[in-house]
Amino acid sequence: MFLIINPGSTSTKIAVYHQQEIVWQTTIRHSVEELSRYGSIFEQLPFRKQLILDQLKEAGIDLSSFQAVIGRGGLMKPVPSGVFIVNELMKEHLRMGYQGQHASNLGGLIAADIAALCPQDVKAYIADPVVVDEFQPCARIAGHPLFERNSKFHALNQKAVARLYARDNGVMYEQLNLIVAHLGGGISVGAHRKGRVVDSNQTIDGDGPFSPERSGTLPVGQLVDICFSGKYTHREVFAMINGKGGLTALCNSNNVLQLVNKAQTGDQYTELILEAFCYQIAKEIGAMSAVLKGEVDAIILTGGIANNSWITGQIDSYVRFVAPVHVYPGEDEMTALATNVQMALSGEIAIIEYL
Repeated sequence: MFLIINPGSTSTKIAVYHQQEIVWQTTIRHSVEELSRYGSIFEQLPFRKQLILDQLKEAGIDLSSFQAVIGRGGLMKPVPSGVFIVNELMKEHLRMGYQGQHASNLGGLIAADIAALCPQDVKAYIADPVVVDEFQPCARIAGHPLFERNSKFHALNQKAVARLYARDNGVMYEQLNLIVAHLGGGISVGAHRKGRVVDSNQTIDGDGPFSPERSGTLPVGQLVDICFSGKYTHREVFAMINGKGGLTALCNSNNVLQLVNKAQTGDQYTELILEAFCYQIAKEIGAMSAVLKGEVDAIILTGGIANNSWITGQIDSYVRFVAPVHVYPGEDEMTALATNVQMALSGEIAIIEYL
């Protein structure tokens, strides 16, 4: 059996698979107040790991039953798509946040810690981390030589859902042009051209639409003024962008369902903020349609927020003229991780060493 670990900004998802069949799963939710006790993502590691161990014990699942532990990949160096064994260099880069701090950095670290607790020789892996890089060259260019656009997006779920859509429609993923919008604690919108994500907003550092916890693209001049105002530290400004921004800052909540209910019961301010939320996502989808030169086979809305029909309906009303909109609510990341590790251990795909 395989233990699957997927830390997100507002939850930790865990599952046990036998080959590609799910045996048990649960989601541990984390409130803003709960996570605010920790000064950094890395400081959350013992807390999240213990919650996982407690859940496994409560479910009667023994660590001796695992063949492998696989976690969601984090902000390491840019890498190709695939399955990587967690080695010391990867752990060092995940701890330091080689390309930034994000909850996904904990995936490989927790996987390695739990694998080490197993009585048999169990290895830890990651697959399709957020730093998978398939950008076309012109997508990297920013407006100043000191800056460069880079690839950080929800690669695992975007790839998995795109392949699922392709299978559902009897075609190869590599034959399609798709726009995939992952709607979760962070929001990424990717342009998938014939099996490669050639452009995406850089969701980790705040590029693109605002999300439950991220501010998205902010007015640059105002941001520069705040940075040099002397009122805020580097950490405080970055927290405004990633962790304490977006709906958390605007509405004091990262719970989209509760906010939608509040808006629908007459709260005009919350309704306005949610309209802006959907509006910005739709704008990003429109931008990616230009990347694909209007040749878009489908628009896919996925992630936890895609479970809310009011949100998806608002987005659909803006972008349906581009291509048909298909909703794949939730995330297929757990199955994607299980499938990847099964293929790797059976020899169908190579296990990559992180260098």
